[in-house]
Order: sequence, then C-alpha cells, then structure tokens
Amino acid sequence: MNKKLLVLDLDGTLTNSQKEVTPKTREAIGRLQAAGHLVALASGRPTAGIRKIAELLELDKKGGYVLAFNGARIIDWKTEEILFQQTLGHKYLEELLSGAVRHGLTIMTYRDEYAIAGTPANEYARFEAKINGLTIQPVENFAEYVDFPINKCLLSGDPAEVKKCEDEFLASMGEELSIFKSEDFFLEVMAKNIDKAASLDRLIKMIGIRQEDVVCCGDGYNDISMIQYAGVGVAMENAKDVVKEAADVIAGSNDEDGLVPIIEKYFLN
Repeated sequence: MNKKLLVLDLDGTLTNSQKEVTPKTREAIGRLQAAGHLVALASGRPTAGIRKIAELLELDKKGGYVLAFNGARIIDWKTEEILFQQTLGHKYLEELLSGAVRHGLTIMTYRDEYAIAGTPANEYARFEAKINGLTIQPVENFAEYVDFPINKCLLSGDPAEVKKCEDEFLASMGEELSIFKSEDFFLEVMAKNIDKAASLDRLIKMIGIRQEDVVCCGDGYNDISMIQYAGVGVAMENAKDVVKEAADVIAGSNDEDGLVPIIEKYFLN
C-alpha cells in the first residue's frame, strides 16, 4: 500500500459554517489515520489559529503536518519541528501600510497569540481574530513596531477596495512578493513563491510521498494552486466557481460532511 496524504483547507472545507469539525468527518479522518495514511492542514490561518483543530485530529499523537500562513511555515506537528519557513521582508511594510490607509483597509500581521493591527480593525479583521482565538493589538507606526520575523500580512475590508489594492500591489510588488485574495474581503501578502502548492511540494519531498498520492481539498482562491497540484484535486460544493473549475472532483458541501465520501473513496476502499 502506498502511503497517501490528505491535505485539507480549514475554513469552508474541514470546518462547517459554525467553524466546527463534525463528529462524522472527524471519525472518517480517524479511520484514514488508522489505515496508515497522513493528514496535513493547509490554511492561511496563523499557527495559533490551527492549533485547536490539529489537536482535535490528534496530529500530535498520530502524526501529521501543518502548513500555516498559506505555507510560509511548515510544521511537523508530532515533533513540533519547523520543517520550512519563509519570512516577509520588513522593507515592504511601509508600502503595504500606505496601501491599507489609501483604501480604508485593516492591515494585520501576527505574533504568538496576537494580531498586530496597523490600522483600525474592521469587522473582517475582528472576525479573523475571533476564529483564530487571537487578541487584536492596535499599534502606532506599524512598520516600526514590527521588528520581529513575520510570515505574512493580511489586509481586509470592502471587496471593491481590496481588489483595487490587490491590483496596485501586483503592479508595484508582484515580481517580488506573493499577493492574492483568499476571500473577496481578504488580501494575503507573503514572500515570493509562497502558496499552498509550493509548500506542499516541499513537504512531500521531505516525507517521501508521491505527488499522485496526494489528495487536496479546498474551497477558496488560495486553494486553487494545491488543488491543481494534487494527484486528486477536490473542490467543495460551496467553493468559488473558479475553484471548482480547477478541481478534478466536486465534493459535497462543508455543511454536509462532504469530505467523508472523498476519504472513503480515495483512502479507505
């Protein structure tokens, strides 16, 4: 038997609309693990926001991996070893902050259990902090305050302004950074060549899994790269249309335990 890897986005994929992993989905993942296969959680969330779910799935005991910050940090959850990390250069912070101010967006980065906000926190930023269990820490002089290593910045706000900001950033910094939306109201900024597929490619080479033995499941814009990369790319029924177009398979929705038939077909049959 070839050992396979199930790679799961969290919000809108592994978790339902209440941000919970249902007992039925958790049980199917447990059977997959008992059969000798592996699980990786790939999310735009910071590490702190993934911890509770990783422990719910017992990745610390059964083995598994976390790709946080869209893959800017890869962690072996059982050993707690950081297998890969790419930080975002501080020289870009002034321009990112200026863009946020110009478009009325919240800009945040992360440190431990805190979301460091350089502009006033809007409803999207407060939601992001809540689902990750983070405390928002407003700071003045964001670019000066952030003198520690960071993996990404997140800008959030009105979708039309997020799109304008994305276009501007791509024009001025697109050759130097990874810049993309994860939702219409979230703009993610990381070091160049950071996305879920690139980090997944790094991971499977480290752990000896074949690309054709990787099944990736997601629903958002930032899942497209790994869905296209996977041996089997799965989009949830609730996914964006462009995500579905990139997928090999359409699963049921995240509110209908859509992952369970996928796990049974590709890992347990």
